[in-house]
Amino acid sequence: MTRTLNCISPIDGSIFASRPVLPLEESRAAVASARAAQAAWAARPLAERIDLVRQGIAAVGAMNDDIVPELARMMGRPVRYGGEFGGFNERGSHMADIAADALADIVVGEDESFRRYIRRVPWGVVYVVAPWNYPYMTAINTVAPALIAGNAVMLKHATQTLLVGERLAEAFHSVGIPEDIFQNIFLDHETSDRLIQEKSFDFINFTGSVGGGQAMERAAAGTFVPVSTELGGKDPGYVMEDADIDAAVATLMDGALFNSGQCCCGIERIYVQQSRFDEFLEKAIAFANDLKLGNPLDPDTSMGPMAHARFAKVVRDQIDAAVAAGATAHIPIDPADDGGAYLGPQILTGVTHEMEVMREESFGPVVGIMPVKDDDEALRLMNDSRFGLTASLWTRDVDRAATIGDRIETGTVFLNRADYLDPGLCWTGCKDTGRGGGLSVIGYHNLTRPKSYHLKKVTS
Repeated sequence: MTRTLNCISPIDGSIFASRPVLPLEESRAAVASARAAQAAWAARPLAERIDLVRQGIAAVGAMNDDIVPELARMMGRPVRYGGEFGGFNERGSHMADIAADALADIVVGEDESFRRYIRRVPWGVVYVVAPWNYPYMTAINTVAPALIAGNAVMLKHATQTLLVGERLAEAFHSVGIPEDIFQNIFLDHETSDRLIQEKSFDFINFTGSVGGGQAMERAAAGTFVPVSTELGGKDPGYVMEDADIDAAVATLMDGALFNSGQCCCGIERIYVQQSRFDEFLEKAIAFANDLKLGNPLDPDTSMGPMAHARFAKVVRDQIDAAVAAGATAHIPIDPADDGGAYLGPQILTGVTHEMEVMREESFGPVVGIMPVKDDDEALRLMNDSRFGLTASLWTRDVDRAATIGDRIETGTVFLNRADYLDPGLCWTGCKDTGRGGGLSVIGYHNLTRPKSYHLKKVTS
C-alpha cells in the first residue's frame, strides 16, 4: 500500500496537500536518471549553467503572488511579510555572481617542465533535505550552487511545506534545466535511509533537527559520503552597557518572535548588562504586546500560528516548567491562543540555565532574559549550550565585540544585528548545531571535490 504524506495546515488543522511517497524501486530509478544525466550537465559551459539558474530564480519570483498565501496555509507565516523571495533571490544571485571565481582552477605553478593546478569538480548527485521553517531560502542555499557547480540535485522537502519542491522544480524546468538534473522527490524516512545506505548520493545536505541529522549520519555511516548538517540552535544575544537599547530591543525581539520564533538562528536567550536590564525588559515587553496573533491570511496579523500544534506544545511545556521553577512570565495569554497551534509571544525573567527553556531549543515565540554583571559572565552563559549557530552582540565598541566574538563557541558572530544570512559569509555552526558550511566561496568548496593535476611536459 502506497504511503501518503499529508501537509496539515496550522490555520485550521485541515489537510492542505497530500502526495504519495515514491516506492524504493522508483526512487532508485530516479537516482539512476540523475546520475546518467549529470556528466552532460557538468560539461555545459559554466556561464550557461549560471544563466539557467538565474532564470530559474526569476521564475520562482514570478510565482510569488501564489506562493505567499500557500506558505501561510502550509506553515502559518502571515501574508503581510510577503514571502521569502527577497532572501531567496539575494542568496541565489550572490552564488551565481561569485561562481566563476569560486570554481576557478587554483594554479600552483607552470614552468617548462610541469603544469600544476587544482580543479573543483562536482560530486555528482547531491541530495538536499530541506526544512519547513524557511522552505525556499534554506533550499536555495544548496540548490543554486550545487547546480551551478555541475551537480545533479535531488530535493526532498519537509512534509509541512509539501508543495515547495514542486514549485522549485516547475520554475527551474520551465527555463530549461533538465528534469533529470533537478528532481523533487517525495520519500518516507525508510526509503531515504535505504538510498543513503546504498550510496545513491555523492553528497548529502540536511537542514533540520539534531535527531534528523543523527539519523542521516547513521544512514551514511561507512559509505564515506559527506553529510553536511545545519541542526538546532539556542542563539544568544548579549546587550552591553553602551548599547543602543532601542535598536537592540527592536532587532533581538524581532529575531526572537518573527515567524513565531521558528528560525534556526532566532534569538532564544538574551543577556543584558545589569545596569540596562530594566530598560531593556520594559521595551521588550512593549514590543511583544504589540504583536497581533491571528489567521496568517489576514493582512493585519503580525504573528501566525506555529506550524503544528505539537511544536506549540513543546514551547508551552517549557514555559510552564520554567514558571513552576520560579520564572516570571510577563506577557498575558493572548485571546487568540487556542491551546493548539496558535500560541502568543512570551518573555521570561528569573530564568536559570537549569531550566529547559534556557538549555534546549524552543523553536517558538518565547525568550528568556537574564541580567549579567560583565563580559565574562555573559561569555560563560552564552557558551553554556550544546548548540553553536550564531550570537548577537550589542555595543558601540567594534574591537570589544571582536574580542568577545573570538571566545564565543558559535558559527557566526553578529554585531548590532541578528537573524540574517549574509551570502558572502559561510553559514556554519559547531557543537550539536552540526558541521559543514553553505553559501560563500566555502559553499562551493563543499559542493565540489578538489582534483589535482600534475602534468609533466615532454620536451624532447
